[in-house]
Amino acid sequence: MKRRINITEVKFILTVLLCIFFISGNAFAQKNTLTKDEITSAVKEAYDKFKNVSEGKNADYIPALAEVNPNIFGISVVTAEGDVIEFGDINDMVSMQSIEKVFAMAMVIDEMGADALKEKIGVDATGMKFNAIEPIEWKKGKEMNPCVNPGALSTTSLIRGANYDEKWNNIITKYSEFAGRDLTVNQPVYESEAATNQRNQALAHLLFAYERMYYDPVQTTDIYTKACAINVNAKDLGMMAATLCNGGVNPVTGKTVVSPETVEHVLAVMVTAGLYDDSGIWLYDTGMPGKSGVGGGIIAVAPGKLGIGVISPPLDDVGNSVKAQYVIKYLSEKLGLNMYSVQPKK
Repeated sequence: MKRRINITEVKFILTVLLCIFFISGNAFAQKNTLTKDEITSAVKEAYDKFKNVSEGKNADYIPALAEVNPNIFGISVVTAEGDVIEFGDINDMVSMQSIEKVFAMAMVIDEMGADALKEKIGVDATGMKFNAIEPIEWKKGKEMNPCVNPGALSTTSLIRGANYDEKWNNIITKYSEFAGRDLTVNQPVYESEAATNQRNQALAHLLFAYERMYYDPVQTTDIYTKACAINVNAKDLGMMAATLCNGGVNPVTGKTVVSPETVEHVLAVMVTAGLYDDSGIWLYDTGMPGKSGVGGGIIAVAPGKLGIGVISPPLDDVGNSVKAQYVIKYLSEKLGLNMYSVQPKK
């Protein structure tokens, strides 16, 4: 006579099967997860490979940027798990410049919603230089992009705050949360830039004429100029990029800075216009959302994996750090970070 299996035995068998499934799945996940040693090895290789590159030159249309040490070279990679890998000149500071545009955009989306940014600013690439005036005239102030100067000025005007001080305090507080430490302004760069930003003042007033500036254009331009002059090192940039890679949560401090939904839209805009005129080439080469600044920094984001921050002031003709581009392309290939890389199913 056959013995019937009772309910307790059935539960035990199911539990064992679930454990086997979990262990197997976990092992598979671990097999496909980058280890700290693998990342460290790749970052060291990149540093050694490109440290002697001498291409490019510092930006000089802002006088203070021409005086920055061109030999600064630092790489920081911060994983979604909070591991920090650093090589080179990690503590040397440069001004954020256009990298700050990413985080102003994140603030506006988080505070007002994704549709507000699309309707009040625009998210399509303009196809013109970052400080071009023509797109404003052609579109009557509409369809700007937060990653170029007109769109960035308009974005800054939407930052929450009833007055200059409130808006600025909200900016420096939020950017510091992204970086995981208190950030400050490089005063000489700010003063140099404020003395030479007549073109941005003109852009702001033209946007104001088309009702696409949502706060005083003079004060907005000054807030934007000060934000561009915020000092960061490579670790700060790596941490800020990693906060984006981790769905808006700083992976080291554990603080929720913006929502995952905000990050989705920020990364999309970074893909379309993050590296000025070479955004398409950048995406083709790296497959990663990125943002550069004429101070010499570039950030890149591998969603769910890691963030990269690289600083090297000499720029190419477009305005992107030469060494930083080499490093991030190398790491993308070496570590398999291209988000468009798909292996066929067997």
